[in-house]
Amino acid sequence: MLTAPRAPRMNAVMERWVGGVRRELLDRILIMNERHLCKVLAEYETYFNGHRPHRALQEASPLRALPDPVDADIEVSRRDRLGGLLHEYAPVA
Repeated sequence: MLTAPRAPRMNAVMERWVGGVRRELLDRILIMNERHLCKVLAEYETYFNGHRPHRALQEASPLRALPDPVDADIEVSRRDRLGGLLHEYAPVA
């Protein structure tokens, strides 16, 4: 089905994803060429689906279930992606 140009409500899911990519990634990084863009977008897609919390999923990510709550103090490690532009957090075992 074709969508009308400049009609953001016709495809709200993609408009939201593209807006998120622009705000979180493309506005903060200089893209050198098409190959670099593909690599950066692939890295962002991995981050988006595997680590980024989503409100609709009660702060879980699409490919991982939400962990059980822990009452004790735990240490958290941070892993930087894309030169520190994106951050992943995980409990230290």
